[in-house]
Amino acid sequence: MALLVVMGVSGSGKSTVGSTLANKLGWKFYEGDDYHPEENRKKMAEGIPLNDQDRIPWLCHLHEILMREHASGQNTVLACSALKKMYRRILENGEAGINVQNSSGQPEEQEEPASRKIFFIHLDGPMELIAQRLAKRRGHFMPPELLRSQFDALEAPTTPENFITISLEKPVSEIVSIIEEYVRNRYG
Repeated sequence: MALLVVMGVSGSGKSTVGSTLANKLGWKFYEGDDYHPEENRKKMAEGIPLNDQDRIPWLCHLHEILMREHASGQNTVLACSALKKMYRRILENGEAGINVQNSSGQPEEQEEPASRKIFFIHLDGPMELIAQRLAKRRGHFMPPELLRSQFDALEAPTTPENFITISLEKPVSEIVSIIEEYVRNRYG
């Protein structure tokens, strides 16, 4: 049973890679942006970056979706920016992931049972390339002007997080093949 989150800044290809991967594997796909409350969409459309308070309820809702799919035994792919380590902890632990700190006041790693651990696929690439992609995008509520705020907020996954990083400069088919091979080796 696998829960995958395709993550990265806006314009990194999360939705395209995630939906293509889910179709290829026969898994369920969720577009995280579809679950943003209207207030968040309006803020972004007005060029106002979201803050943690805007994102936490949205991430908790996505956590609930992932846990529901896990409970039903459904392999699932979610496209979600998951820019900060705290956001990834919320996706894994729900509200319990918000303020987890150790005695020195630093965020503490919580170990989840292996069956509930979410695997993150970080699509990474240069801001210039992503800005070009965003400039071509039509009808999305995230304006290209907010890309800098996304890069500023990004805390790329690090060990001991459960992740791989893939260059978004590769063709989508190659990215999906890399992930598919990794999933087969990891989950059988």
